[in-house]
Amino acid sequence: MTGERGEAASGEAGVATDDRAAAPVSLARNRGYRLLWGSQALSEFGFHASVIAFPLLVLALTGSGAVSGLVMGTIAAAQMVAGLPAGVLVDRYDRKALMLGCEAAQAVSAISLVIAVWSDAATVPHMVAVAAVFGAAAALFEPAENAALPLLVDTTQLPAAVSMNTARASMGQLSGTATGGFLFAAGRFVPFLADAVMHTLSFAALLFLRLPKRERPAAPPGRLGHEMLAGLRWVWQERRIRVTILCAVVLNLFFSAFYLVVIVLAGTRGVPSGEVGVMAAMLGVGGVAGALAAPLLHGRLGAYRAIVAVFWALTVLTPVAALVRGGYLTGALFALMALFPPTANTAIMTEQLLRTPDELRGRLTSALALACGAAGAAGPALGGLLTQALPGDRAILVCSAGMAAAAVLATASPALRGLSPNPPPGNRPAAA
Repeated sequence: MTGERGEAASGEAGVATDDRAAAPVSLARNRGYRLLWGSQALSEFGFHASVIAFPLLVLALTGSGAVSGLVMGTIAAAQMVAGLPAGVLVDRYDRKALMLGCEAAQAVSAISLVIAVWSDAATVPHMVAVAAVFGAAAALFEPAENAALPLLVDTTQLPAAVSMNTARASMGQLSGTATGGFLFAAGRFVPFLADAVMHTLSFAALLFLRLPKRERPAAPPGRLGHEMLAGLRWVWQERRIRVTILCAVVLNLFFSAFYLVVIVLAGTRGVPSGEVGVMAAMLGVGGVAGALAAPLLHGRLGAYRAIVAVFWALTVLTPVAALVRGGYLTGALFALMALFPPTANTAIMTEQLLRTPDELRGRLTSALALACGAAGAAGPALGGLLTQALPGDRAILVCSAGMAAAAVLATASPALRGLSPNPPPGNRPAAA
């Protein structure tokens, strides 16, 4: 994915080289990647500031926890419903235009809520509609961004780009969630105003993003449902893609179940709520650090060993939570455990993007997001059932056993052992 042109002439692909060397420019100097990464750092901060403020706003206006749950559930429901169709749209239409549309839709919907709250005219249907726009836009933007990554960066830099995006998401969640409450205290409309400003700035930055032109498909696009099924069939038929998705699903399922079990166990042990908050924050801090370390670990271990090592590390560390007392020590354990999943996620996403043709990358990302989202939603439910049926210590051991079984299967998997550090030649992105 290198070319003969200088950096200024190769801005579209973002992987320019000079005439003397074949090495691509670094991510720090890659104009296209910097624009995309920076715009989404702003967008994700605003999104999470709004998400934490939404239930506070609903409670302040209606006093109903049920209505608050309805509004928050709408965001997740819209993401799930829009997930698979979003992948088809990303594969069918211009990705930059879709990303710009997502930012514009979120900015306009946030501004509408600011006006409604400022004028004391906010209603539950309006808030539900805004939440639906937020969820649907997030579902559409993610596959568009992921599908564009191999066109912006060299294949050798894709693991670093994926892990930096993971770190950005974690930092956006931490900073936005931490700030949203303070913004709400300053004024009920303030978090949504901040969100509107962030999405507007992100929209402006994306205007300067240049992506290589894609070849139009020879055949006209089919019906939406048929294209969704075609994408799912392709994902399922590709053994290595299928196995890596299953690994990601299992990791999300048992890790999220374990997290809830530990939170419940901390409550039964009388851990103060402030320390529980520290535990949750340390999980985010560990996730950011793990995402920053993921390119190095992935580069040294390779995809197969990185995935297997993460499963075994979590299998070993999970039972320690049954022995640890106190919120701060548990938070330190959370931070240590959170270091590992980003390496597995980087290996999985990199392998999948490089093994998938460009015309299917949107549907691949949507299928992965849908599967992992379902696992992330089912994990807390599983954790809740475990805490109801078993003492906390035993529930933790069940989670550890599930991770151990997954680690054994991953270790023995011929498909994972066959993962190569080099992408298949036919799926390398072409220079623009």
